[in-house]
Amino acid sequence: MNVISVAIIEDNETLRKSLSDLLNIAEGIQCILALPNLLNVVSEFRKQLPSIVLMDIGLPHISGIEGVRLVKENFDNVEVIMFTVFDDDEKIFDAIKAGASGYLLKKSSPSEIIEAVFSLHNGGAPMSASIARKVINSFHNNTSTPKKTFSLTTRESEILHSLVDGFSYQKLAEKYFISISTVRTHIKHIYEKLHVNSKAEAVAKILKN
Repeated sequence: MNVISVAIIEDNETLRKSLSDLLNIAEGIQCILALPNLLNVVSEFRKQLPSIVLMDIGLPHISGIEGVRLVKENFDNVEVIMFTVFDDDEKIFDAIKAGASGYLLKKSSPSEIIEAVFSLHNGGAPMSASIARKVINSFHNNTSTPKKTFSLTTRESEILHSLVDGFSYQKLAEKYFISISTVRTHIKHIYEKLHVNSKAEAVAKILKN
């Protein structure tokens, strides 16, 4: 079984330690790094590169939203879950636009946190239920926005709509009889054409249109 390597960026020392302990007792997950801020995140990730990051928004020095951009600019394959007390629309969408692939509230249960890590690893875009509702409501409030076309190929369109349906990379590969590497190539092209940085933002844009 492949172990999912996770980094935590959280300024509250007690919470940081609790999250680290929670992840390390979960089978198939290992917390390899726990940082109080983003000041040395690039150099630290070059020493120990995680596949997933749990990141607070309200961090000192550099905010979590700026941190998502920083991580994605330097480590494109690292996925970020925002882990925060903030549930206002502006911060949710700023985080998604910056490249976050998931958004969890700190009141999430331990099992929800573990489930979110596995979900993201398997190609999902985990969000707390109340956050998902806000995202859906925002689409309903913008139904008058003219629809756009993005010059996607037929296969890219098929894969994008399967992402909306919740397919993981593995399931996409099986459905379309292609390798996971080919799936990643298609998704990279989709991101470029939609001008997005994450699966969550791609799904949001296609649902809106």
